[in-house]
Amino acid sequence: MTDLLLNNVRLPDGTAADVLVSRGRIERIGPNLQAPAEVPRESGEGALLLPGLVEGHTHLDKTTWDSPWYVNQVGPALTDRIDNERAWRATSGHDAAAHSRALALAFLREGTTRIRSHVDVDTDAGLRHLDGVHQTRQALAGLVEIQTVAFPQSGLLIRPGTAALLDEALAQGADVLGGLDPSAIDRDPAQSLDVLFGLADKHGKPIDIHLHEPGDLGAFTLDLILDRTQALGLAGRVVISHAFCLGGVDAKRLDGLLKRMATLDVAVLTTAPPSRPVPAVRACREAGVTIFGGNDGIRDTWTPYGSPDMLARAMMIGLRNDLRRDDEVQWAFDCVSASAARACGFADYGLTPGARADLVLVQASGVAEAVAQRAPRRLVVSGGRVVARHGQLLGDAAA
Repeated sequence: MTDLLLNNVRLPDGTAADVLVSRGRIERIGPNLQAPAEVPRESGEGALLLPGLVEGHTHLDKTTWDSPWYVNQVGPALTDRIDNERAWRATSGHDAAAHSRALALAFLREGTTRIRSHVDVDTDAGLRHLDGVHQTRQALAGLVEIQTVAFPQSGLLIRPGTAALLDEALAQGADVLGGLDPSAIDRDPAQSLDVLFGLADKHGKPIDIHLHEPGDLGAFTLDLILDRTQALGLAGRVVISHAFCLGGVDAKRLDGLLKRMATLDVAVLTTAPPSRPVPAVRACREAGVTIFGGNDGIRDTWTPYGSPDMLARAMMIGLRNDLRRDDEVQWAFDCVSASAARACGFADYGLTPGARADLVLVQASGVAEAVAQRAPRRLVVSGGRVVARHGQLLGDAAA
């Protein structure tokens, strides 16, 4: 059923309300709503109503979720992790379809209804991992909206043939074109970005670039990205993931970069890791730059950490950015809700009439408590259907 009357909930502003859902969309929000007798009803019992959560950056294809523990003995360099993962997946029989489905359902159970997933495309695996995640996307259509990013994890120029595979991936339905460290990995940032932006322009696709490069090197690359964004008229269609350089340059350089990014509506994705300089939520918001959040990898050959609970990720963003006041903690929540939906281009989002009815009920007095205490999910609604209750999947999601 995609019709629903949800009674007695509290909106984020504290207002008591009912929510009427028709054909999978929010029809009305207000007090004392009525519905035909055949429409299912749920009592919120005064619980806090949140919009469906958004995972803005993960790697569904990489996860070992729902599998035996992976013993990590990889070296410390980025290239160590890349090479180790590629070799392990080639020899282990790792199934991107089965594992991505298991993790996507774990996200849904915790109230996440929209996911942007980067998916490895390289000359060893070809499009195998992308095909697997697209199987999951199709299987869970109507339950979880999954965007795929064709991501050259092993590099672009340094592995000839990768550009052709990215071209094919976009033609076969990848939603976004990914990139990786044009200076540090490809060693030719101008050519790397020319190829990348050329492919995006050819297919009319947005871009999401992993930029791990630190300090001045990263700032140099970021300026090149902004030059191409401006030249090709891609304002509002570019995301810089990680952007560690924004946490490692002086104040004058940072101010200049953020002003350019705001003008071009280039968004920033942060995972708020404790071990690296990170872009500051406060500085980005003050400059008018959209900043949003994601987990990155979850339990894979890169890391044993991560959780499909986006309130937990919001809490980490809050901790990393020293957000303590309740209004500041709401910024962290915005990173996994409205700002993430806007940056990723997920349409019809939010607690407004006409939006897709993706709703989460949590036991908390307000948004700040929900984030800080990672409030239990009482009810998850996706497209007007109740899909989880008290942490247990129901109906099609459980099957």
